[in-house]
Amino acid sequence: MEKTEDSIKDIIQKAKKGNQIAFSTLLDTFWNDVYGFQMLRTKNENDAEDITIRTFSRAFDRIETYDEAYEFKTWLITISKNLHVDLLRKRKKSFLDEMEARGDEVKRVLDETPSVEDQLIIEQNLANLLQDIKKLKPHYQKVINLRYFNEMSYADIAKELNEPVNNVKVKLLRAKKLLAEIIKKK
Repeated sequence: MEKTEDSIKDIIQKAKKGNQIAFSTLLDTFWNDVYGFQMLRTKNENDAEDITIRTFSRAFDRIETYDEAYEFKTWLITISKNLHVDLLRKRKKSFLDEMEARGDEVKRVLDETPSVEDQLIIEQNLANLLQDIKKLKPHYQKVINLRYFNEMSYADIAKELNEPVNNVKVKLLRAKKLLAEIIKKK
């Protein structure tokens, strides 16, 4: 179903008020645009998917700053482009640091160290972590439990929740950020 410009504006207004269905609708409506844009730029499915997930996460975290004078898709693409530039800068700096540290040896594989959020979660003992998880909204609790305690894949979680895989990935990313904020406040 093609969304009209007016209905998109209504959905954005609902999202600004925290309506989760509106967020899902925006994700479903614009996912292919952002992902396709990143596939053209990165020519790498993993990078394109990662940047697209981060684009929606950042957009949803800052949706109140969206200026309706511009198209929502343009705003998302701008966020996506900036995240891609940040990734390139990070990789270039990492590459240069590695070249400097190792001479001719070049690091060929991306660093798989946990993110700051992952590290905070890992450092907590299980009892405290479970208490912190209980402070999240139920849909975030469920996605965290399925992924980290049941060790389910994104596809399995999507099937379990009857949601698209992309929604699961964004929801998990948001849940991890919220959980990290709870832990930092301690």
